[in-house]
Amino acid sequence: MFIGREREYGDLRATLDSDKSEFVAVYGRRRIGKTFLIRETFGYRFSFEHTGIKDAPQKAQLREFAESLVRHGRRRRKVPADWHEAFRLLEQLLEADRTSGKKVVFLDECPWMDTPKSGFLGALDHFWNGWATMRKDIVLVICGSAASWVSSRIDENAGGLHNRLTRHVYMRPFTLRECDMLAKARGVSMSRAQTLECYMVFGGVPYYWELLRKDLGLAGNIDRLLFDRGGDLRGEYDHLYTALFRRPEPYLALIRALGRKRAGMTRKELCAEAGLESNGNLTKMLAELEQCDFIRAYSAPGKVKREAIYQLIDNFTLFYFRFIDGVLNPDPEFWSSAERTQPVRVWCGLAFERVALQHLQQIKRKLGISGVAATAFAWSHPGGGGETGAQIDLVLERADRVTNICEIKYTSSPFEITDEYAAALRRKREVFASQTGTADAIHLTMVSAAGVVRNANWNAIQSEVSLDDLFAE
Repeated sequence: MFIGREREYGDLRATLDSDKSEFVAVYGRRRIGKTFLIRETFGYRFSFEHTGIKDAPQKAQLREFAESLVRHGRRRRKVPADWHEAFRLLEQLLEADRTSGKKVVFLDECPWMDTPKSGFLGALDHFWNGWATMRKDIVLVICGSAASWVSSRIDENAGGLHNRLTRHVYMRPFTLRECDMLAKARGVSMSRAQTLECYMVFGGVPYYWELLRKDLGLAGNIDRLLFDRGGDLRGEYDHLYTALFRRPEPYLALIRALGRKRAGMTRKELCAEAGLESNGNLTKMLAELEQCDFIRAYSAPGKVKREAIYQLIDNFTLFYFRFIDGVLNPDPEFWSSAERTQPVRVWCGLAFERVALQHLQQIKRKLGISGVAATAFAWSHPGGGGETGAQIDLVLERADRVTNICEIKYTSSPFEITDEYAAALRRKREVFASQTGTADAIHLTMVSAAGVVRNANWNAIQSEVSLDDLFAE
């Protein structure tokens, strides 16, 4: 069943109706559903389809390419001597194809084919620029988990591939709503609170959700997938970053450093913590991690770019760091027994903050400002010397001269704004106003997992965003 991805599906289908050949890159993190989307969109009908082999040398890659040519109609099983010959054989196969309409060529896991000194990119360049662009009936779709490969090897290519992609299709993680739809389609019954908890563990990665068994409760599924010795996701962290990056070690150093400070770090702090130099390579790695939705970079208005804060926001990675990393023999029923303990309650509060950040569009929609430009950032003032400090989970500075100070609260029952808490909210607003010098109207907003009690202090806030609002489109 096809769920979500309406925009991505439309972008791919549009290539069949265009009046020119199309060169499309589909990319996104591991397990996000790239291959499934492409196959479903084109109805599993390709003039040629081939998948690269992970960690295989050039000879093995070419041998498998020859097998794919045979599977799609080539009669002779000839292993090409190099990639230039391989693509010439592909040209011959496509020229012999008499079907009407566009001829779709799907090259999956292209980064694995682009082995060092293989000449793969030069051959791909010649195939596209020297042959495909002379026709109007070719759709070339390249795909790979390594978003960095598309940006560094295709978009920033110094040769003929530079600026040749006609469409980029980047696949982001599912939202809460899409994950809820996927679970229901697979017969997995969960309340919205349980769906939220599942999202806080697995994030919006469809493959992880497809592993849920409908005959188990949520805690049982988490135990089976992550804590049981044979769990399908026990080794997922070890494969996640190695599948995306050819040299994963420095990326892992950045991820681990960010995992130690939930509020994030400046570039200078990150270099010191990860033991890396602040240079162009670091800039590239941070950009790639942000492209893959593992981290986010933000800065308060008025701050220069070098003062940006980098924050780890990948739910699965953070859950792994908190409960799995370094545990040699975890209890196979850990989550079922620990679900209501204090460490888990603390984790829930932090994880819900991340989910809110991942659903800023839904928050803006509830606030009625979908069409209003807004800058989102966290904010803090340490105080001291007689000054009152303040920490704000989320600030939305809007173009309509209103700023929302958002308190994000995870509770199992409706949150009650006590007299003391209402006074703390007012102090936060006063500190923010005085320290930033903003002339905006400041609205206090509660983002809650279980709602807010409508007591006398409810009027201390101007707006409320509920869990149901985060499930909106």
